[in-house]
Amino acid sequence: MGILERSGKAAGSSEIRDHVLAGSAIFTDALKSYEGLDEFQNEVIDHAVECVRGEAQTNGLENFWSLLKRGIHGTCVSVEPYHLSGILTNQALRYNNRKGLNDGRRFDTVVRRSVGKCRTWNQLTGKETEQAERCE
Repeated sequence: MGILERSGKAAGSSEIRDHVLAGSAIFTDALKSYEGLDEFQNEVIDHAVECVRGEAQTNGLENFWSLLKRGIHGTCVSVEPYHLSGILTNQALRYNNRKGLNDGRRFDTVVRRSVGKCRTWNQLTGKETEQAERCE
């Protein structure tokens, strides 16, 4: 499931009601689970017919999934389930900062956010699932 906010307009999935203000414009594909979202201004793009209709398109979120898949297959090669959350967080950070931050500034942001946090080897290898501890 993914939700991408675009210029104040949000697109989402079956959890739209939990994350998007009623009355918002949303753009979805033709998946049946999106039917019945009457409290939203929902424009449906049936990819069997078209990819874009005016402002209605799901290309931004499709781009995110494509980059994530390439990252997993090309960089990570395989992913253990206990690492997936971190990989998704990393990819979301990169995607959300793709405009305005180059790789160096993104790296600096990550390093600054990690100061004072540590993980044990068992946490990194999935043998222990506790949250990162604060380093003294």
